[in-house]
Amino acid sequence: VCFIDVAGFDVWSANREPDQIFTLLEFLFRNMDNLARRRQVFKVETISDCYVAVTGLPDPQNDHAPRMARFARDCMTHCHQHIRILQSTLGRDTMDLRLRVGMHSGPVTAGVLVGEKARFQLFGDTINTASRMQS
Repeated sequence: VCFIDVAGFDVWSANREPDQIFTLLEFLFRNMDNLARRRQVFKVETISDCYVAVTGLPDPQNDHAPRMARFARDCMTHCHQHIRILQSTLGRDTMDLRLRVGMHSGPVTAGVLVGEKARFQLFGDTINTASRMQS
């Protein structure tokens, strides 16, 4: 399980218009989605500026740990390189933003919680540990 968020996002976004925040997150998450497809990583969800992904689900993968580590490395490398493109429209301090990663491997309970807005969810200590490692 991997949690990736934007270090400095709260301070940066406090001085931005909503459309600028949307532009940054859409740009970052689209790039992460492309990298996830290439690395066969499953995107679970995004929560504010946090991207949550998993390997080994829904289909088991023997190489889940190195696959996730490569995905996280790619995100950090590519997103920082690509954020330079946004600097001219979102401000010079956009270059101060960095990605923060937390990963953990272990058992999870996964499934779709039904209701008005059903969605795939992950539960368990593995999720909590990965989240704490990211922060």
